[in-house]
Amino acid sequence: MPFFVYILYSEKSHSCYVGYSQNYLKRLAEHNAGLSRYTKHKRPWKLLYVESLPSKSAAIIRERKLKHNKKDYFFWLALQPSNILLQQPCHGPG
Repeated sequence: MPFFVYILYSEKSHSCYVGYSQNYLKRLAEHNAGLSRYTKHKRPWKLLYVESLPSKSAAIIRERKLKHNKKDYFFWLALQPSNILLQQPCHGPG
């Protein structure tokens, strides 16, 4: 089963958070429910970027590398083909 590295964005604090999980949607719900000590005061969070990796160790390495970047890089990364959020079909009207 793949692991995912995700980047969250808080409009409240204009900050980003980088993490990894096997289920990024469940983890987003946990962050927004206040179950993470670091992120609970900056809710609500939105998914900005999600990248699939083949193993937990690969996800941990990628997460550590991403944590050394600035917010501008995260916004650039969100527009890249590696962002699986861009590959999902739109479910909106029209």
